Amino acid sequence: MKSRPAWKTLSRLPLLGWLCLELLISSMLVDAGDWPSWRGARGDGRSDAQQVPRRWNTNQNVAWRVPLPDRGNSTPIVWGPRLFVTQATEDGRRRNLMCFDRTTGKLLWTKSASVETPEPTHETNPQCAASPAADAERVVAWFGSAGLYCYDHSGNEIWRRELGPQRHIWGNASSPLLHDGLCFLNFGPGEPSFLLAVNIKTGKEIWRINEPNANSGEKKPGDQRTVWVGSWSTPVIARLGAREELLLSWPLRLLALEPKSGQELWSCSGLNPLVYTSPLYDEASRAIVAMGGFSGMALAVTAGGSGDVTESRRLWHHPKTKQRIGSGVIHQGHIYIQNDPGVAECWELSSGKLVWEQRLVGASPRGDSWSSMVLAEDRLYVINQGGDTFVLRASPKFEIVAVNSIGETTMASLVPCTGEMFIRTHKALWRIRETAN
Repeated sequence: MKSRPAWKTLSRLPLLGWLCLELLISSMLVDAGDWPSWRGARGDGRSDAQQVPRRWNTNQNVAWRVPLPDRGNSTPIVWGPRLFVTQATEDGRRRNLMCFDRTTGKLLWTKSASVETPEPTHETNPQCAASPAADAERVVAWFGSAGLYCYDHSGNEIWRRELGPQRHIWGNASSPLLHDGLCFLNFGPGEPSFLLAVNIKTGKEIWRINEPNANSGEKKPGDQRTVWVGSWSTPVIARLGAREELLLSWPLRLLALEPKSGQELWSCSGLNPLVYTSPLYDEASRAIVAMGGFSGMALAVTAGGSGDVTESRRLWHHPKTKQRIGSGVIHQGHIYIQNDPGVAECWELSSGKLVWEQRLVGASPRGDSWSSMVLAEDRLYVINQGGDTFVLRASPKFEIVAVNSIGETTMASLVPCTGEMFIRTHKALWRIRETAN
């Protein structure tokens, strides 16, 4: 019997079949090694990319280096042939989303929003610290007090949403999360702070919950002491079979919500008032790890609870840790993280027991790190503020695979993609691609 040509079979697919095929192709594009949001496709720092470069320097395996107009801490994202990065200019008054050709580094377009008077921030945290987030049709960027903006991949504005002024003495950094037709944003820190969900197609608000402990960190008349409070955490999605939980580290607690409605499912106490990192979720064990900042606390809890689960489902609790700004990753029952002072750590996920800790020393005298650790294949990648990237074996036995130095200040995180690595420094964007000798 003569077989039917593939194109004729596809032409007979019903509309629903075409929609399913489109969703499948979109998910395959992400799985192939794109990096569509700050912590990757799953929001956990893990990449499905293959053949990620292991070694480079300023003269080796640099496909291109493109100068940027000013300092910036946000991490780029990659979707298909495009790379997107947020960038503040004009002393923070102008907020830009820049789109580059992934292969050549050519600037394709820039879209901007502006504020008359920039909100306060710390000198080490320039405006536009939040990374954008993309799907197959659009890219969303949060510009602080300038609002939340959505564009198509050609730079045409789809919608914008004004959310009011953002004010905290250390600025903002939480990135948007796109999931199942919604865009989630942890608006804060400062007063007000809230978690918001908007329709990804229209920008219409779906729900909002306020953070009750918010403050701007600024002294008020009569205050003898300032208590700094705030969350710079980006939310993540935990999948528990048919149930999904939207996770967010807020001051003093880890929170789980029903994504569609914003209904609180459970909370776990044990964080300090300052939170910089995003939650980590391990599907195999259903364990969630949350870490506070400023020598703060850390905890692990089992997902899927109801109400206050501090006593019933919390696995372990560390009352004090090293300063943590970058987020970690979970791999095969262990947590890996690089602390602000430049010390990498490996923890046992089930018990919270420290397995190893090592100070990572590179060519630069600046060994501290604000960057989040990422995982590709069996390797961990993290960069310090001096531009030294450390490639470690993701193993309970400490092993350095390589140390790669480019000598430029960076506060952003690395972006691993299939066959390449993208780095954002205060001076430039870099595309690293290993070439045969």
